[in-house]
Amino acid sequence: MAKEILKKIKLQIPAGKATPAPPVGTVLGPAGINLAEFCQKFNDASKDRMGDVVPVEITLYQDKSYDFVLKTTPAPELIKKYAKIQKGSAKGANNVVATITKDDLRAIAEIKLPDLNANDIEAAMRIIEGTARNMGVAVKGLNDKELAEQGKEAAIEEAQQAKREAELEAMEASAQETTQEAEVINEKAEETTEEN
Repeated sequence: MAKEILKKIKLQIPAGKATPAPPVGTVLGPAGINLAEFCQKFNDASKDRMGDVVPVEITLYQDKSYDFVLKTTPAPELIKKYAKIQKGSAKGANNVVATITKDDLRAIAEIKLPDLNANDIEAAMRIIEGTARNMGVAVKGLNDKELAEQGKEAAIEEAQQAKREAELEAMEASAQETTQEAEVINEKAEETTEEN
């Protein structure tokens, strides 16, 4: 008879570095999982992937037993690793911060293929390319020229937006002066009404 599942817990932990301290302890402790045992098993299972963040899906059963499945490293982490950057662009595709090759893209797609909703490597490459684009990472020979052009257009739009904001501030300041003058007119009108 199959064990009855109580709940599933998903975490992202650096490979080989799980400890009972937060965040692992704060999530798994209340679930009744033996933290030292889990950390030992996780570290042994993930020691060959040191330096990567490893998503893990833990299934907790009614009898307080558990098992876990290691997933592939998140695509953004792999992209940052291959592009040799610390973080992606704050402005997404409008600001290219790095470039990777098609071979890098294929390598990342091959790593991620088991966890992606893709039937073949080409579909997986398109998914990873979209993630890279949103991080501001171009793929050389595939979308690097397009992203460079998009970045130029975004810079022009940003300059135009700054100009519009400056004009709006000037109009608001002008409106404030007009409003103050209108208040003076209203006070004179009230005085005239009181005299009558």
